[in-house]
Amino acid sequence: MSASFRFIHAADLHLDSPFRGLAKAPEAVREELAESTFAAVRKLTETAIEQKADFIVIAGDLFDSADRSLRAQLALVKEWERLCEAGVAVYAIHGNHDHLGGERARLELPPNVHIFGSDQMTYQPAYTRTGELAAHVYGMSYGERAETRNLAATYHPAAGAPYHIALLHGNAGGNQTHDPYAPCTVQELAGSGFQYWALGHIHKREVLHEYPHVVYPGNIQGRNPKESGPKGCYIVDVSDASRTELRFVPLDNVRWAAEDVSIEGASSEQDLLRRLRQAAAAVRDGQDGRAVMLRLRLVGCGELHLKASQQATLAALLEELQADDEPVAGAPWLYIYELSAETGAAIDWDTLAGEDSFAGELLRLSDRLRSNEDEWRAFALSALEDARMHAKLGRIGRDKWDKLPAEWLNDARELALGWIVSGDRGRGRS
Repeated sequence: MSASFRFIHAADLHLDSPFRGLAKAPEAVREELAESTFAAVRKLTETAIEQKADFIVIAGDLFDSADRSLRAQLALVKEWERLCEAGVAVYAIHGNHDHLGGERARLELPPNVHIFGSDQMTYQPAYTRTGELAAHVYGMSYGERAETRNLAATYHPAAGAPYHIALLHGNAGGNQTHDPYAPCTVQELAGSGFQYWALGHIHKREVLHEYPHVVYPGNIQGRNPKESGPKGCYIVDVSDASRTELRFVPLDNVRWAAEDVSIEGASSEQDLLRRLRQAAAAVRDGQDGRAVMLRLRLVGCGELHLKASQQATLAALLEELQADDEPVAGAPWLYIYELSAETGAAIDWDTLAGEDSFAGELLRLSDRLRSNEDEWRAFALSALEDARMHAKLGRIGRDKWDKLPAEWLNDARELALGWIVSGDRGRGRS
């Protein structure tokens, strides 16, 4: 039997990450976003102390840039000094964003911190607060940004510890949304003899395998609309029989969210505004008092499709929504940074297909083109003839026009018939 212990697995701190494209946002929003990664790191320290963790492992990208800012370095050392005073050790590696080839200040780290080098995989013993050996922790930092080698293949557990934790910053399983740095397979990791693979690099939280555990905790603070939902770390409890249990703890200070609002049944712009306000309020209530960056999207089919498709309408609705809640520094706020629409007209396709009307004929033509690719290509090339022969437009669109993707026909069908049917209704046609 071995000693039971608790550790925290975090990754992708991205300290001092810039937030671009928000020049028009209120000052309180921009300031809190700029501070959000620092706030998340402070919460990481507080969580480790409150939860009486024996140690923390951080799987790369501590900083957002290889040439890390002095402010970010000083802030992290300050948090590690707090952990040192509380008796919490830290084991960390550097990843592609903060590889060891970048510029660094000459700062003295507290004695509780071990940063793994980039020459080869090494390991360090990790102890419980009472001084018992808990595990060996293994790791290897990036020496340069583009690490394309399979680093996991060089990891091997060393005898003498009851539990083995491997830190790796890389792409396990070929995730297509992230660069293929330090590529490896989940099966390879699961069969390597380690009890826990503490991964970093993929910002989506995911447990890829259990016993042995192969885990991505995600990043600790969302930095853009693609990184929505709770962000934080895993608290990992290991029993004296090596039973491993994970518990997620959110650390984010600002949360990114997105919500769809249906136009179905809405009869006026005022009705749309009411629905959007209700959706925003529901999102705010579900974020545990955090500041929220919210993107709203109008969806569905209805009689307000034409209005919802107009940029002037969307801009006016967004202005009203933003005026409802002026963000104030130091208080939880919700800022709606975008309102878009992907709506359709309320069309009875079966009835329209039998109509002796222009819209009915257009629908039947589109159905025929959808079923005959050669006819669709001939029709599309004919329609695009003037643009294709234009000196500048021809060069710009040549690649797309040569392919003529099928979704162009579907999009054009929805758009044209939506405008025709909605326009007829606006003129009083039943």
